[in-house]
Amino acid sequence: MLIAFGLTIIGFVLLVKSADWLVDGSASLAKRLDISEIAIGLTVVAFGTSAPELIVNIIASFKNYDEIAFGNIIGSNIFNVLMVLGIAGLIKPIFVLRNTVLKEVPFVLASTILVFLLANNFGFSGHTLSRLDGFILLVAIFLFFIYVFGISKDTQNFQVHLISLPKSIIFIVLGIIGLFVGGKLVVTNAVKIAEHLHVSEKFIALTIVALGTSLPEMVTSIISVLKKHNNIAIGNVLGSNIFNLLLVLGISSIIHPLEFDPLLNIDFLLLILTTLILFFTLFLGKKHKIYRLEAIAFLILYLLYLIFLFHRK
Repeated sequence: MLIAFGLTIIGFVLLVKSADWLVDGSASLAKRLDISEIAIGLTVVAFGTSAPELIVNIIASFKNYDEIAFGNIIGSNIFNVLMVLGIAGLIKPIFVLRNTVLKEVPFVLASTILVFLLANNFGFSGHTLSRLDGFILLVAIFLFFIYVFGISKDTQNFQVHLISLPKSIIFIVLGIIGLFVGGKLVVTNAVKIAEHLHVSEKFIALTIVALGTSLPEMVTSIISVLKKHNNIAIGNVLGSNIFNLLLVLGISSIIHPLEFDPLLNIDFLLLILTTLILFFTLFLGKKHKIYRLEAIAFLILYLLYLIFLFHRK
């Protein structure tokens, strides 16, 4: 038991540090290509911070841990909206571009609803995310890339720490290797902990695994807000949620069709609700900002969700 906890912590550390290397290397290369700040947040940074979810889900798919695969994504996305933006907004109010409110947040909502409907087979019998469904999700992420390409040259003046090309490549390679090793440690030992504590894989996936794989998003967004890179902070969260839903679950279901537990529908509906709350907070709020009051409300909502999960375990 203690060994499993220790290896899980080591896995989390590897995930966070490796994602940090991957983001630093990728962001430096993207800056040299003169890509806009919001585009960097939605793609390069979001992919880097979503890499832990991707690695964890690939391993979970190969090992047929379907509840881990779904729980990791749903839990991570709820954590990203409520905890990551909650903590970042509590530190400093986050200003969001009007285009983000009207286009990118609705894209996250549409992606969430799409996965929800596919996993539930649009209300018909069966609850499986098939290989065909995975292909549909990958087509959707391709459309998202086309949209981001359209806004990528809408450049603004911002600063990114540039590193040499060889160092960037080394950071990226080390990041990928570390994410693979860390992801394997987290999945394998999280299941052992669940079995020892006699709690479901869903509970472990929605809490421990989701929190561990979302730490890169939280650290990146907090640092971005402190450095006045609000577009990277919000783009990181929105882009990460889109990557998790479309790319990660898309690849996972192509590797191995994922059986969806209908008990997770309540968590999926809560994810849809939190995305709607984010949209209306930004749409109705003054100057499209997440103020400290809204940030506190996000944190309270996540605390209530954790209480719900504890009693449901």
